[in-house]
Amino acid sequence: MENREIFANITTIPPVFVRLDGRAFHRLADCLGLAKPFDEFFHKAMVTACTSLVADSGLNPDLAYTFSDEISLWFTKLPFGGRVEKIDSVAASYAASSFTLALGGTMPVAFDARVIPATPAYAAEYLANRQAEAWRNHINAYCQQALIGEGMNARKAAEKLKGLQAKDLHEMMHLRGVNLATTPAWQRRGTLVYKKIMEKEGFNPVTKETVTAERSSVVAESDLPLFTSAEGKVFLAKVLGGVKSE
Repeated sequence: MENREIFANITTIPPVFVRLDGRAFHRLADCLGLAKPFDEFFHKAMVTACTSLVADSGLNPDLAYTFSDEISLWFTKLPFGGRVEKIDSVAASYAASSFTLALGGTMPVAFDARVIPATPAYAAEYLANRQAEAWRNHINAYCQQALIGEGMNARKAAEKLKGLQAKDLHEMMHLRGVNLATTPAWQRRGTLVYKKIMEKEGFNPVTKETVTAERSSVVAESDLPLFTSAEGKVFLAKVLGGVKSE
């Protein structure tokens, strides 16, 4: 039997990204009556799933970046000996379970997953690319919802927006009284969940001395800089390099 599991032993080596995407989440949004174009409760459930993946899943990714219904996990060490099928299936199933619980367990959800080989140098570029996609998703979502609110169906709205440049979409929303540059940061730039090494002072009762100890905690940052900016590059270098924070 096992000799027919021909893909089971396909392996990869770190570092890699594992990207998870929600399956048919537009239907989930309709069934749950989520706010459009963005629902804060939905986003918080995604962040909860990311936090659980980083802190509790046993997969041990270094970080998770999320926007919309997408999660990217960054691994510098791999579980399961790097077995691709195992990594994909466990990451997707764990994300679905965690997200379902965070959402209230009202209906089943599913994620798909794919492994993306990377290098340390490519990691920042990948995250900047996904953040750019978050921005494109953000402006298109606002514009499409505006057109639907004015009576256009989803298909025709998508056709009207097809091929328009970002500046055109900005102007479209500006004429409707919405400045897309001032919408919540998590909508525009996503959220990063990562492990942060912090130094904290403590007291050693044996030596009667004040000592400094390192503690690792998982933090969710939803007020992110633009990853392609000077500030963003420094931020990513610290996160990806595991630089200590005071």
